[in-house]
Amino acid sequence: QVQLVESGGGLVQAGGSLRLSCAASGRTFSNYAMGWFRQAPGKEREFVAAISWSGISTSYADSVKGRFTISRDNAKNTVYLQMNSLKAEDTAVYYCAARRSRGTIVVTTDGRYDYWGQGTQVTVSS
Repeated sequence: QVQLVESGGGLVQAGGSLRLSCAASGRTFSNYAMGWFRQAPGKEREFVAAISWSGISTSYADSVKGRFTISRDNAKNTVYLQMNSLKAEDTAVYYCAARRSRGTIVVTTDGRYDYWGQGTQVTVSS
């Protein structure tokens, strides 16, 4: 089992920044690729960003490319999502997820992830 705990969400004005963190425990963190997903009210959960176990490979949704950056620190068992130039449409509950993988290809489909955090709310006011 892998336990994931997100933090760093909150209320921010449009154009502002937030950094989300996801702390993992329970298994060897470096055996897992990590992803961030989000779900806005009345909408399906959608992919935001993902990173391979080593950090070499990353992938982003088109809607956040150039504004968000995913990174990880395997020594701290933590994955981050730096969010800049936030827009009202970024408002959602953000979830981190873990997928056991030592490959370089990152996965953007939520069904391929094995473990999920409880989510952290991000609200962007316009």
